[in-house]
Amino acid sequence: MEKLDYRELVQKIINQHAHEHSEEDMETTEIIFDLERDRYLLLYVGWRDEERMYGCPIHIDIKDGKIWIQRDFTEIGLAHQLVELGVPSSDIVLGFRAPYVRQFTGFAVV
Repeated sequence: MEKLDYRELVQKIINQHAHEHSEEDMETTEIIFDLERDRYLLLYVGWRDEERMYGCPIHIDIKDGKIWIQRDFTEIGLAHQLVELGVPSSDIVLGFRAPYVRQFTGFAVV
């Protein structure tokens, strides 16, 4: 069985989430792919009237052949999206969960 391209899958998911927002929100959406360090982020940066907007709903790293979900503020859940795309749960680490809790998640511990 051919190994999945985790970089490609992560970029695809982030692009999908970035384009799900309205055109008004697209002005403040930033997609950051650091291919050298395998860091992938979706950011919201800008102003709405007099209010400063900044948020990072998605942050994913790829380390030692595993996908580390560092932040997931999506409704569907990034881990579940990755599993649906064929990524084994043993290659997904919920980095936003405390290390001692990861053993109960059904995903990789480290």
